[in-house]
Amino acid sequence: MKIIIINGPNLNLLGKREPEVYGNQTFEDYFSILQFKFKDVQLEYYQSNIEGEIIGKLQEVGFSYDGVVLNAASYTHTSVGIGDAVKAIETPVVEVHISNTHKREDFRHVSYISSGAKGVILGFGLQSYDLAIQSFLGNITE
Repeated sequence: MKIIIINGPNLNLLGKREPEVYGNQTFEDYFSILQFKFKDVQLEYYQSNIEGEIIGKLQEVGFSYDGVVLNAASYTHTSVGIGDAVKAIETPVVEVHISNTHKREDFRHVSYISSGAKGVILGFGLQSYDLAIQSFLGNITE
């Protein structure tokens, strides 16, 4: 099984950025834990602060991978283009968020990705990624 995690803007600052919201761990450190936990899964990681690069990556992997775990970060609430890319590809996408976006500012309550996603996981910290991977392995059913 081949799964890619795609992170959007400012998630490269995890561990430094707003630790009260996002925690103290870098994503790279957490990704190593995921790779160890899911040894039988070919996990890849991609991060970009640029909307078009995220769209390009979705199109690149969207017909050959088994799953995409997508945290588009703030683009979730603004990018019709990323939402359209999710709908255009065949690979299922699970939208994830580290924080519970519904407990935050009103603009974060809207997602342009959810309608094209297999599911949405939010508010469980970095464990949201773990849960998303489990959903592709059949450990969480629809």
